[in-house]
Amino acid sequence: MKVLRLILGDQLNIHHSWFQSVNEHVTYVMVEARSETDYVRHHIQKVIGVFAAMRHFANHLSQNKHSIIYLKLNDPAHGRDVGTSVLKIAETLGCDRFEYQQPDEYRLSERLIEVSKSFKSAQCVESEHFLSSAEDFKAVFKQRSNYRMEDFYRFMRRKTGVLMNGASPEGGQWNYDAENRKKLPVNNAGPMPLMFDRDCSDIHQMLIECGVQTIGSVASNHFLWPTTRDEGLRMLSFFIDECLPYFGDFQDAMTPNGWSLYHSRLSFSLNLKLISPREVIEAVEAAYYADSSRVSISQAEGFIRQILGWREFMRGVYFENMPAFASKNFFENSRPLPEWFWTGKTDMACLKHAISQSLEFAYAHHIQRLMITGNFALLAGIDPDQVDDWYLGIYIDAFEWVEITNTRGMSQFADGGMIATKPYVSGGNYINKMSHYCKDCRFDVAQRTGPNSCPFNALYWNFIDQHRDKLQSNHRMAMPYRTWDKMDADTRVSILSRAESFLANLK
Repeated sequence: MKVLRLILGDQLNIHHSWFQSVNEHVTYVMVEARSETDYVRHHIQKVIGVFAAMRHFANHLSQNKHSIIYLKLNDPAHGRDVGTSVLKIAETLGCDRFEYQQPDEYRLSERLIEVSKSFKSAQCVESEHFLSSAEDFKAVFKQRSNYRMEDFYRFMRRKTGVLMNGASPEGGQWNYDAENRKKLPVNNAGPMPLMFDRDCSDIHQMLIECGVQTIGSVASNHFLWPTTRDEGLRMLSFFIDECLPYFGDFQDAMTPNGWSLYHSRLSFSLNLKLISPREVIEAVEAAYYADSSRVSISQAEGFIRQILGWREFMRGVYFENMPAFASKNFFENSRPLPEWFWTGKTDMACLKHAISQSLEFAYAHHIQRLMITGNFALLAGIDPDQVDDWYLGIYIDAFEWVEITNTRGMSQFADGGMIATKPYVSGGNYINKMSHYCKDCRFDVAQRTGPNSCPFNALYWNFIDQHRDKLQSNHRMAMPYRTWDKMDADTRVSILSRAESFLANLK
């Protein structure tokens, strides 16, 4: 029986059991599909990076004697999407059996289930990448309607034995998050980021000729992101050597003086499966055990929590709740996303930097995403559909399974508390505490009213006032409501007037 095996662009795991031997009856297929470039407007670096990684992976398989058909975006043999291309190739080759790895995205999973019906036999196999299963997620949360990452994280620590001392967590604590909130010293922007230098101008030119609409900018003859397994491993080594000793301390810090800081920037390599979460976690754990004076427990645990806890947790939330999750809008927000989210042209220094950095590098770290752009979008009442599309498009590591759960759940509280215990909103004080943005901003972070006051301040209290019916019973929101109620009536009116004026002119 002739077998056709599909490899998606985010399934570049060379250690998958599929590739451990050559089978003359198996043909692999990889497709650069317009359905994938066009479902949102992606950052140019994201499209180039995925296609470059796919092409290198296909070449590697070919060099190792696997039979592979690779359709470039401008190949006339294309169908409408990945599924149609698979069916056309199968008909040409006379393939009776179709095999594919479980897609990470719901829409592709549904599409390939449909495609499978056209074959005499078909099989969906695991991607052999993640450390948890759907059964693990169900076992932790059973019939609960809301989820807490900490519960799942502790389950995964016990299951894997990572940073465990028998039945107890290494260091005596499960979580060192309270130690991971330091502000960067003024002149500290972290080490010079590791950047690669691959010529991807052929892909860039193809995208232009095919009319693919993108955002952001790129130096395509000096592409900076890892597109091979070896480059992903180099990025991991750089993080361990140069960044990990300070990652935990400064993981929430923000500065206009640097774009990478002490962050790993491994998420793109991980999400394409060029490298595995297991080897990343093992490298961090090994660095801690080798020299805990250089890599303390708070640094190691702070990072491992992001991979073993948050990343695996979000995947569980995604598959447990799609497709309904994609339409949740707890606050019924409907305001359009401001045009300057696509240009960075705003007077608010924090937003200007976070957005401009994102357009230049297709990257911002998690606090920039959560507490700058996400915080603003929620306070301003932006339609979560538009917020989703922006995050999914602009970031090189954004794939729906991890993007929508973070955006619509964690950032926008559109799920009504399924993931987060409260909305992640703040006024300007938090931004000033964790960053160096405010000192060079035209708006005054100390003022709540008036044309020169920081918009975050009035927007924050406007949000508190506007959503009282939905939030005041939340015990974690008790303090903001007590503070708001203690303000005199004139102050409250002035604050709400400032917010109303700002939102009326938001474009």
